[in-house]
Amino acid sequence: MSALLRETPTEPGRLLALMGPSGSGKTTLLNALAGQVPASAKLTLQGRINVNGVPQQKSSHAQGYVQQEDVFFSQLTVRETLSLAAELRLGVSQSTSHSQNVVDDILKRLGLTASADTVVGDAKTRGLSGGEKKRLSIACELIGSPLLLFADEPTTGLDSFQAEKVMQTLKDLAAAGHTVVTSIHQPRSSIFTMFDDVLLLTEGGCVYHGPAASALEHFSKQGFECPERYNPAEFLADLISVDYSSTNSENKTRGRVDKLLDAWAKGGGQHLPETDQSSTDSEQGQSSKPSAALQQPSQQQRRRGCSKARQVRLLLGRSWKQILRDRYTNVSRVLTNVNSAAVFGAIFWQLKRTQTSIQDRMGLLQVCAINTAMSSLIKTLNVFPTERVVVERERSKRSYAIAPYFVSKLIAESPIGAMFPLLFGSIVYPAAGLHQRASRFLRFMGLLTLESFVSSSLGLAVGAVAPSTEAALAMGPAVILIFVVFGGYYVNDKSVPRALQWIPRTSFIKHGFSGLCANELRGLTFDKDDKADVNISSGQQALQRVGFGDASPGGSARAMGRILLFNYWVTYCILKSKRPKFQPLEAPAA
Repeated sequence: MSALLRETPTEPGRLLALMGPSGSGKTTLLNALAGQVPASAKLTLQGRINVNGVPQQKSSHAQGYVQQEDVFFSQLTVRETLSLAAELRLGVSQSTSHSQNVVDDILKRLGLTASADTVVGDAKTRGLSGGEKKRLSIACELIGSPLLLFADEPTTGLDSFQAEKVMQTLKDLAAAGHTVVTSIHQPRSSIFTMFDDVLLLTEGGCVYHGPAASALEHFSKQGFECPERYNPAEFLADLISVDYSSTNSENKTRGRVDKLLDAWAKGGGQHLPETDQSSTDSEQGQSSKPSAALQQPSQQQRRRGCSKARQVRLLLGRSWKQILRDRYTNVSRVLTNVNSAAVFGAIFWQLKRTQTSIQDRMGLLQVCAINTAMSSLIKTLNVFPTERVVVERERSKRSYAIAPYFVSKLIAESPIGAMFPLLFGSIVYPAAGLHQRASRFLRFMGLLTLESFVSSSLGLAVGAVAPSTEAALAMGPAVILIFVVFGGYYVNDKSVPRALQWIPRTSFIKHGFSGLCANELRGLTFDKDDKADVNISSGQQALQRVGFGDASPGGSARAMGRILLFNYWVTYCILKSKRPKFQPLEAPAA
């Protein structure tokens, strides 16, 4: 068992920096303070964290946690991102006008007014700079006006100018009454001067906690002087680091670090600010209150949030904006489907009623089934992996339940899932000269669309279980390849081993293919070929030869419908089970 911290107060309205070399425990300590330690059966977290003298678990004060990674919905603007967060988290406790006042106030305080209508952006879409994204992360945490704000290495990946702007933002928030605790690796000197207090960690222990301005004086008394015109943060980082480059260096620096740890353990408390309870209460009453526009809702109001129906509406609006504004992806999908349809239409141009056309028709229908399945699968494989970080962050704040989120995604993806197979089918069908009846054409389009939905649902399920986009893109095609092999064209059902007979029954590609074949071939007659050894005179004969004699469009549609509902149910269960869980803080043993 290791102790992260002992008896370490943090004053309201001050900026506390957790500093130390890599592996010193900065992020571990910050996560423990913020209640963000991932749950584990092998871990026990003990201690007490009091907010204004009240245990953190019982305190009504909200807290914010700014993650190191800045991830948002790339096609939403800054204002839309904040407005959605405000409506979801403030919910029925505040009017829409008040929510917008909160958003406007936060935009102004964090210097985001000029970029309020700029999309966040990503690798495909130009948007915010790194510093603006970090300030947007902070802005999202200010919804609900937390008195405590934790930030995990907020300057990582930023240039010196942007890093200083971000830290100035945190300094201003501390001056406005928020207590800000941030971990930071090795800040420049101008950033170090912004800190009110610093807590220096090394080898999992504390070597100093007190005013930043007194840190150099403390180590000077230990015999370690900071050279003139030297960055204090770099001096302190070098001083408390262990050099592993050689045995001699390690022994020397470890001895120095042990000396510093021992010195602080024996008399470090003298550097902590001395406050009595009355002065603390007075300061909390005056300086810890955020601005009027950001008055903190009560715990009961936060729990109420907004209704499930409103959550669906808000999340659906976000999903729609993300999909419709992603022009690059949408244009690529349209061009891909049009090109595929044009190529297949040219290859199978105006099929006749010859004996060879039977194989051609089945080949075309198999291609249609596989192409629809693959394109729909790829489209949805990365939906949940891409959004996972944002959704887990929002769910950890109880902004919404998983059911409204899942329903909103299904509704948002449905028009896209229908549009592309309809576009593909409307080109291929007349080009290949398939069955002339309008009813056959409509059933053809319906089966393709339903198969697209089923494949999309499989993509959602794989994406929900996959840990990353890369993993999902590797798993999805591998799964669907199995369904292709048992899709009715390559392997006859009678040849499938008994242990694997469940695969053809669950292969939506087989059901789609058999339904398309029954729709196209049943009722057709074919010309006799005197040179052929065997002649097939009717479509029904052709269906029987491939084991589809009893197939029908309606039966295939019902089978795919059952698979669709099953995939949705599995996806929902996976998403629900993946709710972020954090290690509870237990009271220390007596």
